[in-house]
Amino acid sequence: MPSAQGPGAISADPSAATSSAECAPASPFNPANFTNSTRVDNRWYPLVPGTRYTLQGQADRGGGVLPHRVVLVVTDLVKVIGGARAVVLWDRDFDADTLAEAELAFHAQDNSGNVWVLGEYPEQYSGGVFAGAPNTWISGVAGGEGGIIVEGNPRVGDKFLQGSVPDIAFLDCARVLKMGETTCVPTGCYGDVQVVAERSPLEPGSGTQLKYYAPGVGNVQIGAVGDKENETLVLVEVARLGAQGLRDARREALKLEKRAYQVSPIYQQTAPAQ
Repeated sequence: MPSAQGPGAISADPSAATSSAECAPASPFNPANFTNSTRVDNRWYPLVPGTRYTLQGQADRGGGVLPHRVVLVVTDLVKVIGGARAVVLWDRDFDADTLAEAELAFHAQDNSGNVWVLGEYPEQYSGGVFAGAPNTWISGVAGGEGGIIVEGNPRVGDKFLQGSVPDIAFLDCARVLKMGETTCVPTGCYGDVQVVAERSPLEPGSGTQLKYYAPGVGNVQIGAVGDKENETLVLVEVARLGAQGLRDARREALKLEKRAYQVSPIYQQTAPAQ
């Protein structure tokens, strides 16, 4: 799902990252701990290939509050990063039905059930036209460090790193805010919901993003506290793609990867998704 403040660069002093206890890794990355990493069956964040999630709401990306929609597909592609096999997610963000961002994200589950993000290739668009991908990062490349999206055994108060890339002043941190919550969105009402608060310490004015994870489903709601973008989203559809839909998603994801190798020196240091 979407990252804490989006994968955009954070305009602040990256040296502040080193002193943030809030961003201390919950556990060190070790590829030996990812023996079946593409089987992502975390209770609050399952990733089944061929699943498409659509979230809808609003956000202010600088031009006022506009309708905002996120469409994420779990593809059947796998990419090896730092010795761990990761599931490839294809994510698109639309502002008022105009494509604003298209992204490949790489998630893997460790042996303790924690789901990690090991890199992102976020393409930016202006007026629906490709405008670059300067905020690409890969764990283990050029100082990039992956982190945890959702823990396998969460407890209220747990704090963990979600990603750190000093070269692009990117730092996302998370804290388990609540457990056992109930929330209702267009796709239904869910119990035993986990609420995770995400923030970027390098940009204190960016506020906090709240993500609601429902058992067996994943991210069903996004809220904002003090965030200038004020992005709010709710899950409006979960669809299982047929064979042709999955092939189409794979094709589109590989198109993004082809361009990634053309425009990003960081991405050029990775093995192709398969």
